[in-house]
Amino acid sequence: MTLQNPTYRPPAGTADAAPPRPAGLRALAQRHLSKLVVAPSFAAILLFVYGFIAWTVYISFTNSKMLPSYELVGPDAFSKLWRISRWYVAIENLLIFGGLFIGISLAIGILLAVLLDQRIRGEGVLRTIYLYPMALSFIVTGTAWKWILNPTIGIQEFVRSLGFPAFTFDWIVQQDTAVYTLVIAAVWQSSGFVMALFLAALRGVDQEIIKAAYLDGASLPRIYWGIVLPSIRPVFMSAFVILAHLAVKSYDLVVALTGGGPGYASDLPATFMYEMTFRRNQIAIGSASALMMLATVVAIIVPYLYSELKGGKRV
Repeated sequence: MTLQNPTYRPPAGTADAAPPRPAGLRALAQRHLSKLVVAPSFAAILLFVYGFIAWTVYISFTNSKMLPSYELVGPDAFSKLWRISRWYVAIENLLIFGGLFIGISLAIGILLAVLLDQRIRGEGVLRTIYLYPMALSFIVTGTAWKWILNPTIGIQEFVRSLGFPAFTFDWIVQQDTAVYTLVIAAVWQSSGFVMALFLAALRGVDQEIIKAAYLDGASLPRIYWGIVLPSIRPVFMSAFVILAHLAVKSYDLVVALTGGGPGYASDLPATFMYEMTFRRNQIAIGSASALMMLATVVAIIVPYLYSELKGGKRV
């Protein structure tokens, strides 16, 4: 009679050994690991971005007021939207604000980038100073500039305290000039970002071309205007698209700086949409205005993407 050792374990490969895990399942998991990681975020984007865009499109064709109504009535909300005088004020303000904001930001950003591209002393400190406003939210920017532009405590009062009692700078409380205060604050915050885009592009320009132009006797302004800036033309389009997108969806800056006032003189489409949807209980009209904003953004971005993809195919 033989006794069995209770601590004995059969060697691997015998009948009593545990069956190995299927290698195919592990390989499948490793092959699709990236998709599994991204899947929750992708599902959230589908729901909270594209799902709500589809919901907004649907609501804009209903007669929804304080609460959503899911009975389709056609494009009545769009007809009512274009009969509201306040909407035309918002569109006009967007054209003024967007045109000045984009143009001035591009001009200042390019100028700062060219100056910093000269390898001046203290470039790192200056670059940080110019970029710092972009680290702030538009709420902070709007609040700070509201204090600065306030006639009783801001620039006007400061200059008058220096001995100039006739000085006046009350744009923020005047209906005809309130929208220009939005331009001042937005340019202050975004021009440093444009500078960073162009400075990165300028640092990628082939220096041999610039040296050759120097040897040919070209002046520095002519080199930048005729050689360097045309070579970074795609950056212009990128900066334009980003700034245009910021201009169209501007809401927090308006709320913090002017509140859309005086009255609704500085309204933009985003603040108009909020007013219609949440204060006047006109959800359908608010949705219609949101779709107008979306169409504007699409009209800006789609040609840009088409040109980029077309250029990539050529390469």
